[in-house]
Amino acid sequence: MVDIREVPEDGIARAQEHAYLVFHDRPEPEGRARHHALLSRCDRLGAYDGDTLVGFMAAHPFRLTVPGTELACPGLTFVSVAPTHRRRGVLTALMDEQLRRARAAGSPLVCLWASEAAIYGRFGYGPATQGLTIEIDSSRPLALRIAPDPRPLRLVDPADALAVIGPRHEAARRTRAGRPSRSPARWTEEWLCEQDEEDEELGPPRILVLGAPGEPLEGYVLYRTKQESDDGTARTPGLVRVDELEAATPAVAAALWTYLASLDLTGTVRAWGRPADDPLLSFAADRDQVRVTAQYPALWLRLADVRQALTARSWAAPVELVLDLADPRVPANAGRFRLKAGPDGATKGSRAGHGGGGGRADRPRRCPAQAGSPIRAAAMPKPLFRTALDSPPPCRRRSSSP
Repeated sequence: MVDIREVPEDGIARAQEHAYLVFHDRPEPEGRARHHALLSRCDRLGAYDGDTLVGFMAAHPFRLTVPGTELACPGLTFVSVAPTHRRRGVLTALMDEQLRRARAAGSPLVCLWASEAAIYGRFGYGPATQGLTIEIDSSRPLALRIAPDPRPLRLVDPADALAVIGPRHEAARRTRAGRPSRSPARWTEEWLCEQDEEDEELGPPRILVLGAPGEPLEGYVLYRTKQESDDGTARTPGLVRVDELEAATPAVAAALWTYLASLDLTGTVRAWGRPADDPLLSFAADRDQVRVTAQYPALWLRLADVRQALTARSWAAPVELVLDLADPRVPANAGRFRLKAGPDGATKGSRAGHGGGGGRADRPRRCPAQAGSPIRAAAMPKPLFRTALDSPPPCRRRSSSP
């Protein structure tokens, strides 16, 4: 029987070694220091067999945008179980305790990026967003259906980037549901880190913005480049990897994509974690040149408090129904729940009666939360939000959080 308890500050190094064992990793000292700093800002839970740490997870203190507002939403990361203790209920104990703590702290949602999708469904998590990988053949000029914004483009020093692009990012984040908050530390250590942990051949981050100094910033792109390679049998063209692109209008986006596709000594632009409704797919004139090479579940959500999650947000159209909820992992979610909501928000959900003779609103819609059928908002069969922006940057994809 394992004991689940908080991992203290002086236990972080031990937790790191545990995670490196599970992930088959051996970071350089700089990477270890970065992970230690990240974990020091997280809530940390450990599973102990006696004095031995055999399971670990951490949670970023995120806030997640939902329609009409944003809600507290811990973001799980470094979820790991020692190979000696697999299939012994360690992960289940960690996940149950984390859900209990999230609900007690007033966090109605919990999120993660699933490294293995088969694992998290049984704990009530389900895909909430979809992500795309888009590639541009930049060996020729980018063909567009619209004219790019003609205002000037300029590069920003990474040391100054947060002050310049941070407000633009926050403004854009609030216009889309499904986007977690980003602290200055996450900007510096994850998105603007000098060296990419997964690909040492990639260069440092480059930040391009649209708009002259002193003018309102209309868009930016954060990217890295890799030189072309030739191993004697095949030549790989230079790569432009796009980590984040924000644009106020399609014309601004067109200007940023045109710049990326025109960089000398490169032949491919690759953007990971783009939203399913990315305007580039509509204004690109040649879809053989601009291709979606992958589509995948992105952000995964779990409703720790169903009633709070469904009533704290706004809804696109009026709705009144009764949900019949079953949630073996969080029994407090179970029961019949009347939801009356609309564009102006929702009334506080109340428990509906189980007696007969009710009207249409008393006819329940079954929403079981069990293996293979995770609880999500109104148990919708499709992702909740059409966005995958804020996917974890490649230098941080070891983690399970966004």
